[in-house]
Amino acid sequence: MKRIIVSSIGIIIIVSSFQQKPQQGIKASMDRGKIVFNATCIACHQADGLGVQRMNPPIVKTKWVLGDKKALAKIVLKGLKGGEIIIDGDEFHNPMPPLEAQLNDQQIADVLTYVRNNFGNKASAVSVNDVKAARGTAAPAPGTAVKKAPVKHS
Repeated sequence: MKRIIVSSIGIIIIVSSFQQKPQQGIKASMDRGKIVFNATCIACHQADGLGVQRMNPPIVKTKWVLGDKKALAKIVLKGLKGGEIIIDGDEFHNPMPPLEAQLNDQQIADVLTYVRNNFGNKASAVSVNDVKAARGTAAPAPGTAVKKAPVKHS
């Protein structure tokens, strides 16, 4: 009986440690992502994530941020020429520079995980493998992207 209790406690400890690691991993990724965001993204997308009207798009509850992780990673990697993103009828004209030479895959995964889980957003984490899958593919060409994505402001 004693062995069963000790074994059960051991199993509970092992299982609970596995359950905590992913959350610790996501928290660590978001912490690193916040540093990247503040150093690289905040000037255009602003501290509140609302961007600058008709210049830089918001990253608050938009299909662009909460949707396909690979497409979002491609935007960060390859940049945009300007005009590809239209949200609630507003077209955003400022180009976004490609960041593939400035940020490594881990930094991109971290900043996208941070953005997808901040500013009222709630979405799955972006992994280094998601970014690697997006690397080497082109950003959306002007006029080929979704023409209107809903945005909800808190």
